[in-house]
Amino acid sequence: MDDLQELYQQVILDHNKNPKNFGRLENSNRTAEGYNPLCGDLVQLFLQVENEAIKDISFLGSGCAISKASASIMTTELKGKTASQAEGLFKKFQQLLTSDIHSAVDTKDLGKLAIFSGVREFPMRIKCASLSWHTMRSALRQNGETVSTET
Repeated sequence: MDDLQELYQQVILDHNKNPKNFGRLENSNRTAEGYNPLCGDLVQLFLQVENEAIKDISFLGSGCAISKASASIMTTELKGKTASQAEGLFKKFQQLLTSDIHSAVDTKDLGKLAIFSGVREFPMRIKCASLSWHTMRSALRQNGETVSTET
């Protein structure tokens, strides 16, 4: 299991150094900002949504490796998904992060997001991993509020 955890850590570090979909999406029609004051993570999401489908998505931001890697992998996983599929994936990801560390978690439908299973061992880091996801939900709902992990 140590080899698998090491691989997961390496993937997170790689996405932190070379994030996917990093930058401003010029033709976005939905945006939202998120902030984690405990860690200093800041994320801004840009979505191009057509007929309830996420045609394109990108992000800007700074923060810890877990936060940036989560945003990077989230954007790759959500391209082409509908808003309801994105919501379903959000719920599965939240379940992964918040489930008991001693219980088995079904990661079958999570794809690359399964690498965040180790985060549940560090409760303070759950907010880092979930910030971009909460921000994505805000962008889809177009509520215009900055998402904070402390509210």
